[in-house]
Amino acid sequence: MSGSAAALFDVDGTLVDTSYLHAVTWWEALRQGGHVVPMAQAHRAVGLGTDQLLSRLLGEDRDRGQDGDLSSAHDALYAAYWPSLQPLPGAARLLRACAERGWTVTLATSAKAPELKALRAALDVDDAIAAAVDADQVDAAKPAPDLVEQALRRSGATAARAVFIGDTPWDVEAARRAGVPCIGVLSGGTGRAELQEAGAVEVYRDAADLADHLDHSLLGSPDRLDGRRSEPA
Repeated sequence: MSGSAAALFDVDGTLVDTSYLHAVTWWEALRQGGHVVPMAQAHRAVGLGTDQLLSRLLGEDRDRGQDGDLSSAHDALYAAYWPSLQPLPGAARLLRACAERGWTVTLATSAKAPELKALRAALDVDDAIAAAVDADQVDAAKPAPDLVEQALRRSGATAARAVFIGDTPWDVEAARRAGVPCIGVLSGGTGRAELQEAGAVEVYRDAADLADHLDHSLLGSPDRLDGRRSEPA
């Protein structure tokens, strides 16, 4: 074993129970903007950067001059939930267990900086978190690899010495494009088959399930990464 080993974590839907809050607040922001979009479609776009999310829901030929207002409406609606955000089962236990096993625990989230502060407050596990990267610190959000690559730089690890943990196909794709294996969790509402089809190397019910089976997972020990190689797309 040589060099730092990093456990890179998505936050929304992986560690904090926010996926459906984002779905309903995007649905309402779009409704206020005059767009009727089924909430199920909004949910399936959660995790994408704003531009990609709006392209998926409204099309590439939409009036992009409205994007800023729609994003601001979503942000304001979602911020109302910040005081009541809740960690997902086992989230703190998983982060502390990874830190105890020698992983450099690093958050890599599409959330903006003020939102990340609220998410970290809900998690209340800063003692286990070594670093964090948010959407304000990269040029492109998931599924681009920028967040994962910046998280690697912050953690001091190479792609060959890292594992990403996320809940959406966009997480899996971003990790794959950065050359990092991804463990999927079902707590954001995406199905097992879809995460596996995207390329997740392991899939667990939620953070608690992963923590319960840590010894048998890729996160069991940084030593398990030795000899494993994952190539960027």
